[in-house]
Amino acid sequence: MRPDREVEPGSLLVASPKLLDSNFRRTVVYVIDHRGEGTLGVVLNRPSEVAVHDVLPAWGPYVSRPQAVFVGGPVDQKTALCLAALNTGEDVGSTDGVIAVRGPVAMVDLDSDPEALVPKVRGLRVFAGYAGWDVNQLGGEIERGDWYVVAGLPGDVLTPPGIDLWGRVLRRQGMPLALQASHPGDVLRN
Repeated sequence: MRPDREVEPGSLLVASPKLLDSNFRRTVVYVIDHRGEGTLGVVLNRPSEVAVHDVLPAWGPYVSRPQAVFVGGPVDQKTALCLAALNTGEDVGSTDGVIAVRGPVAMVDLDSDPEALVPKVRGLRVFAGYAGWDVNQLGGEIERGDWYVVAGLPGDVLTPPGIDLWGRVLRRQGMPLALQASHPGDVLRN
């Protein structure tokens, strides 16, 4: 059976404590696409110091607080991706300017009119770059124990900085995985 069999759009890849790569240490990656060609996602818990209105002025006033660009991953950081959580009752399929990911979460076409979309969403987040894996690469990392695959919630996409999303996601899992949330960031300071 494939180690990445549970990965699907809308699931989360939560870095295990042993994953020390600076790009992914204690991160939560929201999976946007997963298919035979590979996997695409964005890191949800890495805000940058760059304001959205500095790079995408039309969208700046509408993104969720903090109105910063988040570092979506190490790949192609000059590319902006945007995720939105639609309001309850809004149909992703009939909403212009979005592509469904899972449930109320959708990718936003940043070339569309923000004023037409904003009344239909409860929040937007812009990411610079993304996390990507080639065929079988993610499966190998999961098998090695680098990632936990868990179900995502729409609110995860809009979690503000200052909240330990990594710990929060792990704590809501069943035992024994929930215990990982108490793993110290630096075992030498434990």
